[in-house]
Amino acid sequence: MLLAACVGAAHDARAQDAASHAVHVTPQASADEPLAIQVNDDRMTLAVAKAPQIYLYGVIDAEAPRRFDALMKSRKIPPGSDVYLNSAGGDMEAGLALGRLIRSGSMVTHVGSPRRSGRQVLAPKSALCVNACTYAFVGGLYRWAPAGSDRFGVQPLNMANPNQPVSDRAWPTSGDIMAYLKDMGINPATFTLSSAASHGDALWLNADQMLATGLANNGRLPPTATFHLASGTPSLTLSQVARDGEHRITLLCRPDGLRLTAYYTIGDERAKRVVARAARSYFEVDQQQTLQDNREGVSVTDQSVVITRPVPLAQLSYLLSGRSMGAWLADRGGAVRYGFTIFLDSLRSNLKDYGANCAQMAKLPTEQKAR
Repeated sequence: MLLAACVGAAHDARAQDAASHAVHVTPQASADEPLAIQVNDDRMTLAVAKAPQIYLYGVIDAEAPRRFDALMKSRKIPPGSDVYLNSAGGDMEAGLALGRLIRSGSMVTHVGSPRRSGRQVLAPKSALCVNACTYAFVGGLYRWAPAGSDRFGVQPLNMANPNQPVSDRAWPTSGDIMAYLKDMGINPATFTLSSAASHGDALWLNADQMLATGLANNGRLPPTATFHLASGTPSLTLSQVARDGEHRITLLCRPDGLRLTAYYTIGDERAKRVVARAARSYFEVDQQQTLQDNREGVSVTDQSVVITRPVPLAQLSYLLSGRSMGAWLADRGGAVRYGFTIFLDSLRSNLKDYGANCAQMAKLPTEQKAR
């Protein structure tokens, strides 16, 4: 099968009922109207969403990248903006150009329709992104899988003939698009021509499939693992860059047991506020709470909330065998919490190697461990 299912995806909350600053607005772009650009950067949007919301809807015409670039240069579309796409496609070359502009600004992409304002008729409840829109979407540094009735479609490429144009123009070819996908960190095999879509039909993907193939990452870049061995002491650091900051978990294997430390890097002021509001802290393995404590083992250091726990070596295999590991702070009832989860499947070989090194150290005679 081309795509494999994985865990369900979360979708970000969207700011509602705020007035918009419209750079270019039409009630709702029809199938033959050029791409419309709506910029919502009012005070309420910025307070709730923390970034301007940019809506692109309609046909992706050849001039769309030029209009988008002009708004970027004027700072009306600043870096880090949230870009919502609703388009059945259009000019393929323009779709690639939009994607590159979006990536150059480290922007975030979603599938979504413009929200209602006082001068607009009610926008449709669902949105779609397919064809040229797909390539604009993957330009997002962070890419949210659609939720509800929004739809995302992949137009398969003929990878057996990379010189074949994908439209009635000579450029781009299938090979050009495959090169673009690689630049965006997307595996071109996701777009392989299959029997399910051999007649030009789009492959409509759900959130699980988009996450499984990397088309969506829901605000998190792929995690990494770094192994260190200093004076015979194995250390493994799991790291992930996310939209809200950097997440790290370090496992230090010592003679007297493990030292588990989480770093939630969100800035000094925010870190202090989070710690002040929290009543308890805990780690998670496979989203099940473990190593719970009240306010002990929590501090603010170097822009980060730091959570530290001693762990018996006997629990090492439990920690390393999970599909996810996280660190959290919460209020007394647990209704509000702050923290992160790192999914570990892509790091399985790193975890296995670290476990072997730590287990080897545990077998050493006591006098060797103490050196």
